[in-house]
Formats: sequence, C-alpha cells, structure tokens
Amino acid sequence: MTEAMNRAALTLCGAELLADPSGALLWPAEGILAVADLHLEKGSAFAARGRLLPPYDTRATLDRLAELIATARPARVLCLGDSFHDRRAAERMAPADVERLRGLTASVADWVWITGNHDPEPPQGLGGRVVADLSLGPLTFRHEAQPGAVGELSGHLHPAAAVALGGRRVRERCFAHDGARLILPAFGSFTGGLNVLDAAFDGLLAPGFEVLMTARGRVYRFPCARLSPDRAR
Repeated sequence: MTEAMNRAALTLCGAELLADPSGALLWPAEGILAVADLHLEKGSAFAARGRLLPPYDTRATLDRLAELIATARPARVLCLGDSFHDRRAAERMAPADVERLRGLTASVADWVWITGNHDPEPPQGLGGRVVADLSLGPLTFRHEAQPGAVGELSGHLHPAAAVALGGRRVRERCFAHDGARLILPAFGSFTGGLNVLDAAFDGLLAPGFEVLMTARGRVYRFPCARLSPDRAR
C-alpha cells in the first residue's frame, strides 16, 4: 500500500486536504505541508530540570519531517507554532541537528514559522520566515484556535482521542475537525496528546465533529459519538 493510500481526505471550507499518518496535513492543490507543535529540544529542557529523558527527540522529529518532505515534495512548509520548546531551544540543539534543520528550510521554496506561546520569537539563522498567522484562500493557519473562527487550522492543544475497539481501549493522537475548522495533532516526538473531550476543547468544535486518528501508519476516521474520555486518575 502506498503512502498516499494511508492518508485520509477531508474538506475544509472547500479546500481538499489530506491527513497524513505522521500527524502532518497536506493541501495538494497549493503544495502545502503543515505541521504543528514540533517542540524541538523538549528533552533537553526537561533534563535541565532534573527529569532525564533520552536526548534524541529533536533528531527523531527532524528525521520524520525530512522523510515527509522528501516524499510529499511541498512548495511551502507551515510550522504552526511551538516549533521550539522554549526561547533557548536552538542554543541547546546539537550542531548536526542545526545543520539538518537549515538544510530542510532551504529545501523548500517557502518555509514559514508561525509563532506560538512557547516560541513567540522563533530563533533566527535557521532559515524560513516568521509570521503570527497566515491566510491562504479560504484557510487561515495559526497556533491557537480562536472561538468562532471559520476556515481555521491550528495546533496548540495536541489533540488525542480514545475509542473502544475489539474489547480494548485505544488512545492515539488525532486531527479534530468539524468542516469549518481543524486542530492538528502535535508532530513532535515527546509531545503527547490531550483528549478532545477535555474541557480545553469546549466551544471550539461544533457538535458532531469527527476525528482522524493516527495509528500504525494509518489514519482512522471516527465520529465524536464513538469517543470516550480519559479515565480519572
């Protein structure tokens, strides 16, 4: 099965989009690849606070992104905020990862860093351009969803969904959309996910929204009625 066959199609305000199993979104007609919440150098930030995590999250995230760019060949890459875990993330990046990222930004005609709450001023010297949001045709790309927005694509909330399948509970990252707006899953390796039934999503998605869950290299579509909240701890 080809990579394209593993993707799921959806329409947002007339734009024909593809949800990729990696958590990236493709807009083929415009040559756009969008990813949210890379959180580069999250591992080193946690290590500095005494929580030791393997220091390979940036490299793993860049490897996945590079593979996707090589196969999709986009003309424009949009990073929807929180691409860097904090203001000093680029200073902690290994030199090889810095060069890898510079090579990626140089490999496409237009690389766009959209600002997020973790990186309101993305680091300079890595290529690409910085904007607060970006409107293209019927769609607007930004970091945090705004109540009432139409044609909006955002990140920030790291959506995940849980469903009961074959007598067991499956919980994975997901795209969440209602036909008027879409929230992308976090692309970064250490980012995790927040259940779409959490109160943080209240008022952002219309009743009857659906999720596109990413698991095992595929994208699975579920209506919100099939979803379950996380168990109380």
